[in-house]
Parts: sequence; structure tokens; C-alpha cells
Amino acid sequence: MTLTIFLGSLVLLMVLGMPIAFALILTGVALMVHLDFFDAQLVAQNLLSGADNFPLMAVPFFILAGELMNAGGISKRIINLAVSLVGHIQGGLGYVAIGAAVLLASLSGSAIADTAALATLLIPMMRDHGYPVPRSAGLIASGGIIAPIIPPSMPFIIFGVTTNTSISRLFMAGVVPGILMGAALIVVWTVLARKMKVTPQPKSSWVERRHALVDGLWALMLPVIILGGLRGGFFTPTEAAVVAAVYSLFVSLFIYREVKPAALLDLLVGAARTTSTVMFLCAGALVSSYMVTLADLPAQVSDFLAPLMGDPRVLMGAVMLLLLAIGTVMDLTPTILVMAPVLMPLATKAGIDPTYFGVMFILVGTLGLIHPPVCTVLNVVCGVAKISLESATRGIWPFLLTYIVLIALFIVFPGIITVPLTWFH
Repeated sequence: MTLTIFLGSLVLLMVLGMPIAFALILTGVALMVHLDFFDAQLVAQNLLSGADNFPLMAVPFFILAGELMNAGGISKRIINLAVSLVGHIQGGLGYVAIGAAVLLASLSGSAIADTAALATLLIPMMRDHGYPVPRSAGLIASGGIIAPIIPPSMPFIIFGVTTNTSISRLFMAGVVPGILMGAALIVVWTVLARKMKVTPQPKSSWVERRHALVDGLWALMLPVIILGGLRGGFFTPTEAAVVAAVYSLFVSLFIYREVKPAALLDLLVGAARTTSTVMFLCAGALVSSYMVTLADLPAQVSDFLAPLMGDPRVLMGAVMLLLLAIGTVMDLTPTILVMAPVLMPLATKAGIDPTYFGVMFILVGTLGLIHPPVCTVLNVVCGVAKISLESATRGIWPFLLTYIVLIALFIVFPGIITVPLTWFH
């Protein structure tokens, strides 16, 4: 009955169009009333505690770093470097999109920010050179969701805070899956590009390539600094976010000089608005997650899935299918805040490595960003490319199916994620 009230209240409030943060708060209140445990002071305390969390300080700094990267020309130089290296080969701009997506993922950790930068610069180029726009849009959206997997990743930070999982381990565990996502896109794009009649980019001279490399060197140093600092123990993920923001500010203001001091206020306001949305979600989620724990909902879910507990791979497959279904109606951040506290105890009880589970949770959750009806990232590309969501959906299916196959491989062979983690620690 408790589980029914929790899910029923949440779904009903979402169907009524209530913002997810308020829906989470009221769902927690509904559980309080059901358990005859209502206390307005407890609701207020949990709201404050949900936002008053040291690791969450990384969120505003990574958001600000992403704003500065796009406005300051850092993202543009990454794409220019990729164009100079592979833009001239058959389907070259598609490889540019994939390579730039992987590099940008190691800079900002935001799928929407990376996708917007890629789409704005590459969609017009791909259209002018004869690439099918729906297919190009699908590729760029698919590349954009690599950002939550390769560190630094804001979803990993939120997942780590929500489930008390090591954020540093999540960051390191995301490197190999993120690279494999890029490699899988390359394989699929190679097959698709053979059938395209497109005009290749002019081949860049070695002088032009060297100039693009030198020009992009400051941008390329950022992931080296972040990953090197985390791996070497020089700073925590929260401190890494500050380093990323300060470095991006310095490069944008004094090296590339594409951000003027007068424009900083608008960038700070934009980052603050995005941050406030995320932080209020986290605050609202703690109200519901507190009641989820108090009502012992993880145990009820565990009892429901008890027949699968004996085989971790089968259990992982069932959980991933559940998350895939949830992703059709809920964005990634709310999915983490609602489902992670319920499912993590179940995974731990079944003997599944928490870091591996976290990576898989985020990986499957990101698919909801590119498949209808939510598909936040795909909508961004549609807006830039000026095409319908229906057209973009047709263009994205080969890449979406490829990701599903990759996820299946990770379920069958979890060592693909867990073994490389030992190399980084």
C-alpha cells in the first residue's frame, strides 16, 4: 500500500503538470500523512538539508564552467581542431561531431550545454555539405549524452550525494564506458556514411592543423588538469569544479578574449538560474527520500524482485529495463533523485558493486534525454536544426539501438566497467 501511495502520488502530480520539485515534496508529505507522521518542521528541515550538502557545491561551479566554455570559445576551438584533423574524409563531419562530443564531455559534464555547442556549429556545416539533417541531428544528440558519463559529470555528483557513493570512483569508472560510447558511434556512423553522397571538407594543411592544435591547446589542458588532479589526489570533485570554473574564466577572459568583463554578469545569472533549478530539485528530493527510507520502500521493492536477487545480471537487466521505461516520462535528474534511493539498497543487497551500479544507472538514464517523449537533448538539436521531433527521432534510432546493445554488453560483462576502475585507483 505504501509503495502504491508513493508512486501514485508522484505520477498523479506529474500528470497534472506540477513541477517535479514540488511533486517530490508533496509525495513525501503524502507518505507522512499515510504513516500518520506529518510534521511541517521535518519537511522544512529536510528541504534545507537537501541543499546544504558540501559535494553539491560542485554543481554551480561546473555549470558556470560550461557557460564560460561556450561563451569563451573553448568549445568552438575543440570543434575546429577536430575539423582540421578528420573533416576531409568520407563522412568526416560526423567523426568531427563524435570526437568533439567526447572532448567536450571531459570539459563541462552537461549534456545540454555540449549538445547546444555542437549543434550550433556543426548542423549548418553538415547541411551545407549535403549530410541528411535528421541523421546529423540524431548523431549530435547521441554524442551529447556522453557528457554525463565522462568526468566531470553533474549526474554522477547528484547520484553520489543521493546514494552516499564515492563521487571520485564514479568519475573514474565513467572514463572507459564514455570512450566506448564514442567508439560505438564511430562504428555505426562508418556504416551509415558509406551510403551518403556528401561533399567532403577541404583537407587542412599541416600548417593549419598545427595552428588549430596550438589554438586549442588551452582548451585541451582542462580535462588533463581535472582528471590528473583527481587521479593524483590533489583535489576533490568539488574542488575540481572550482578549478574548472576558474581556469575557464581565465582562458575566456585573458587568452581567447571572447568574453568581455561586461558580459560576465549575464553568464553568472544564467549559471545561477540553472543552479537554482538543480538545487531546489535536490532539496525537494530529500523530503521524499527521507520518507522512502522511513517507510522502508527499498525492502518492499526488494521483496517484489526477490526471485531475481540470486542472479545479479538478471536483476541488473530488470532494473535497467525499469529505468529505460521511467526515462520515457521523467528527465535524468528527477530519475536519480526519485529512484536511486530506492534501487541502490536493492543493488547492494544483491552484491552489485555500487560504483558499477551508479555508472549503469546514469548511462541508462541518459537514453531518456534522446528518446521521446521527454528527450530534452534531442529537442535542443531540433531547435537548432529547425526540424521536427518526428524527423529527428527517425534519425536517432540507429544510435539509440547501438547504445542499448552496449548497455547489454555492460550487463553481461560488468568487468568492462569494474576492471578499468582498478587501473585508476
